[in-house]
Amino acid sequence: MATDDKGKAQFLRFVLNGCFSAAVHYTIYFLCQLFIEVNISYAIGYVLSFLVNYYTTCRFTFRQQPTWKHFIGFSGSHAVNFCLHVSLFWLCMQIGIHRLIAPAIVMCMAMMVQFSILRFVFKKKDAGHSE
Repeated sequence: MATDDKGKAQFLRFVLNGCFSAAVHYTIYFLCQLFIEVNISYAIGYVLSFLVNYYTTCRFTFRQQPTWKHFIGFSGSHAVNFCLHVSLFWLCMQIGIHRLIAPAIVMCMAMMVQFSILRFVFKKKDAGHSE
């Protein structure tokens, strides 16, 4: 597979994985909130979906084994992503973009940055490996 095609396939898997991880978060939140306080339920859902997202990002999106190095890079990319979301949303509000449109703009921009960071984190050292 050509490098460009490999990147497109990884990006598609990245988007699918993001949708799956969001569904995991919501499902866990929904089930937990039936029994415990909603903020705690949301946090539990976030943490568990983060771990699922890490594992599926390794295995499904980038076709690699989970490692501590990848976990640290993945965690760092999420910290950057959070800061980017907050900053871009604030900027959108400052320049007058409607509050219902701004999240879509922010998510699209942040998703591209997140994917670029994760491609760097999961870059294989041995260029001879195929996907």
